[in-house]
Amino acid sequence: MATPQARGVIYIHSAPRALCPHLEWAVGRAIGTAVNFDWADQPVLGGSRRAEFYWEGPAGTGAALATAIRGWEHLRFEVSEDPTPRSDGGRWMHTPDLGIHFAQTDTAGNVVIPEDRVRYAMEISAGDAFELQRELQVALGSAWDEELEPFRHAGDDAPVVWLHKVG
Repeated sequence: MATPQARGVIYIHSAPRALCPHLEWAVGRAIGTAVNFDWADQPVLGGSRRAEFYWEGPAGTGAALATAIRGWEHLRFEVSEDPTPRSDGGRWMHTPDLGIHFAQTDTAGNVVIPEDRVRYAMEISAGDAFELQRELQVALGSAWDEELEPFRHAGDDAPVVWLHKVG
């Protein structure tokens, strides 16, 4: 059975200028072809750059991409992988302070919290509603969303070109 093709987007929200070519090299290595990002200044953090890159590859490429670029200091990014008929979607978020967070996503891009994670949150909270809320916020990646939100808005007027194969 062939591996289903997936697609997604890498959002480099902020990266030091010196890191930009290394990110292109790491992404290119992960997808098996050289890439060039269209870098722009990141107005939220002086001296840093931002880029968006649309990718296609076998299911699981999102995880490979997130692994390839995580671990560098001062890097904020998101990688999304759309679901396929035979695989779940995913979203990886990374910030220097919080590290990396993974969440499964549905066909509409909503974060899905697996049953075992909900059960864990209920067990840990032991009936304390505030603790349950905290655990669910962790599962949703709320802290990552809060930290990345200003960087996301900085790219609101950046053009994204979606190229889908037809047929």
